[in-house]
Amino acid sequence: MSASTTTEQAPSLASLGLREHPLRDELDQEFHARPFERLETPRSISHLALLSGPGREAIDRDRAHVARLCARFGALPPAPGAVHLSVDCGSFRLKWERHSEFSAYTFIGPASTEQAPFAAPAIELPPPDWLAELSGELLVATHLALRGEPNPLPTLENLRGLFDTPDINGCRAADDAATVWSDFRVASDGFSRILVLDRGLRATQAGRLVQRLLNIETYRLTAMLAFPLARRVGAEITRIENRLTVLASGINLAAGLERDRALLAELSELAAEMERLTASTTYRFGASRAYYALVERRIAELREHRLPSVQTLREFTDRRLAPAMRTVEAVREQQDSLSGRIARAANLLRTRVDVALEHQNRDLLHSMDRRAHLQLRLQETVEGLSVVVLSYYLVGLASYAAKALSKLGLPLNPDLVAGLAIPVAMVTVGFGIRRLRHHLAHGEGA
Repeated sequence: MSASTTTEQAPSLASLGLREHPLRDELDQEFHARPFERLETPRSISHLALLSGPGREAIDRDRAHVARLCARFGALPPAPGAVHLSVDCGSFRLKWERHSEFSAYTFIGPASTEQAPFAAPAIELPPPDWLAELSGELLVATHLALRGEPNPLPTLENLRGLFDTPDINGCRAADDAATVWSDFRVASDGFSRILVLDRGLRATQAGRLVQRLLNIETYRLTAMLAFPLARRVGAEITRIENRLTVLASGINLAAGLERDRALLAELSELAAEMERLTASTTYRFGASRAYYALVERRIAELREHRLPSVQTLREFTDRRLAPAMRTVEAVREQQDSLSGRIARAANLLRTRVDVALEHQNRDLLHSMDRRAHLQLRLQETVEGLSVVVLSYYLVGLASYAAKALSKLGLPLNPDLVAGLAIPVAMVTVGFGIRRLRHHLAHGEGA
């Protein structure tokens, strides 16, 4: 049986009746997104990265601007919702990549081996008016020259003259298929420079190497965005920490409930201030950590080998970038630690305030219980007096009734009737008051 027959008879996914996950195609395409360019030596490459902010509006604005460039050169624009594009614009090629908070534009143009590596950069090829309308703030601007390795090899003095600085970095990369040189400095024209000497790169291999170098240049600067913020926040943290020390000393003093409440209010203000600082730094510190991890990953993918008398790219980042990132991480940890200390101090003081309030409530309940007991005694006394008073009036009424009946001729002794009415009146009144009190007590309980 032939392979074609086997393919024709193989069941398709639709015929199997299986239900696909709605994100299956999107997830599969993500693995093939942002492909490397195929680069033939020599090439002149310019790379820009502009911070245009996060959000759908910024992405749509950058995509629309790329679409306007495509319309000028009759090229296909980016698809709706696309965040990357590689398009041929005739004299140059544009690679656009949209990241979470910035857009990267890479311009790839031809190069002449007769010219100096950075004499005719690719940034001269796109329309100047289109470049001037790029949205966002420029963070990265790099010229990369991909050239064949000359014979004889350039000396360090030649390279230092090319970069106009004595401090250059270099290494062999891509399994010794290329030599990379850079000073990682912004030159007088506003661009940093990278020189890649081809020692046998394949087109795809050259594309991967160039992309990794541009990523390193981009991500090292975006990672450093957190460093100035960390220094500013560090001063704020020190001030809050000193204030917390003073407040914590006040917690140890038994100054009363009102003072404790005032301390708790100040701790709440410190906690709110720390939350404000944390909210203002969480995104940037988290992004810095992610960018730094990408720098480390891209450097590892270069598979560097040392060149004599110069430091490698790894050594440069370890010497310059790594300490800054450790500072950012230290400030973030200090921030988290201080937030926890404020929370513990507030909980401790709140517990003491709660205990003091419980003591006050206990004393108040004890006082109320004592007053209720006194009121009960007073009520019982009043009830006793009420029995006597009401009995007195009833006996008086009985005496008056007996006198009236004796006047009518009935053989009654008013004094005797009054005396006999006394116990009857007292029993009757006492029983009536008891019934009334019982009725009221059951009515309140209901």
